[in-house]
Amino acid sequence: MKDLSISRYPVPSLDSLPDDIRERILAVQEKARFIPNVFLTLAHRPAEFRAFFAYHDAIMEREGSTLSPAEKEMIIVATSAANGCQYCVVAHGALLRVFAKEPLLADQIAVNYLHAPISERQKAMLAFSLKLSRTPELVQDSDYEALNAQGFDDEDILDITGITAFFGLSNRMAIVTNMQANTEFYTMAREPRA
Repeated sequence: MKDLSISRYPVPSLDSLPDDIRERILAVQEKARFIPNVFLTLAHRPAEFRAFFAYHDAIMEREGSTLSPAEKEMIIVATSAANGCQYCVVAHGALLRVFAKEPLLADQIAVNYLHAPISERQKAMLAFSLKLSRTPELVQDSDYEALNAQGFDDEDILDITGITAFFGLSNRMAIVTNMQANTEFYTMAREPRA
């Protein structure tokens, strides 16, 4: 098997990073027990690293969001699969397995969410996310009405949109940098907890 670097761009050493970036990475490492390669890859450009993770945190941790952590990860997995982003499907598939406590769900959504054991509400959310990701010029009032019919309000729609749009950027960065998923992500939460 070919030994792959985690990125086609230089990966800075932790001790060479600005203090705020190094501290963030070390905090993630302490919590996860490894450093997700997205942090090391994007640290190549510190200003962009800061902007990327500031927006990530703003949309993924927005106070008042009614989307569950699992639903947010469903959006990321479905749209990342449509965009052909291996890193995001693998890494966020792991997070979806953790949040949903369902070891098969991420794979099912990545392949075809219509056949995944999720609610009609979640299928409507993913249908909108995928339309926005693939053909944004076709989004129209009837799409919002379909989401409203499933109980989503305008703030929910903006949450779905922000996650879809941000991870469209993330997918493209991961693809161009040839970002490789950590081996830990491949096996994370594959076995149901007792």
